[in-house]
Amino acid sequence: MKRHFSLFLFALTLIFVAVTISPVKAQQDKREAQLRTVHGSVLDSDQAPVANSVVYLKNMKTQAIKTHIADDSGIYRFTGLDPNVDYQIHAEHGDMVSPDRAISSFDSRKDMEVILKLGKKKK
Repeated sequence: MKRHFSLFLFALTLIFVAVTISPVKAQQDKREAQLRTVHGSVLDSDQAPVANSVVYLKNMKTQAIKTHIADDSGIYRFTGLDPNVDYQIHAEHGDMVSPDRAISSFDSRKDMEVILKLGKKKK
């Protein structure tokens, strides 16, 4: 009888843990699924990719800046971005800079491509 009661308590504990953890995991998965990715290319005035350009992504809420160095094909990528925050992005290479581009929190796309074209000289 004592053994059956212990097994019953153990089974109840397992059910409680499963019911408690499942919603937390689901909420975490949902939050991660809502994060955004911004990617694209850095191009020169002739539309050629510019390797090793530095891409700056500014969080307009916190003013924090993340950087990424474009690969040999001029490709960059930022992941895990908060969909409820506005961002500003631009690229620099040598004395050239691209115009600032806005990434709005009102844009519901989770995967955004932004082409950055170098043109004007840095101030």
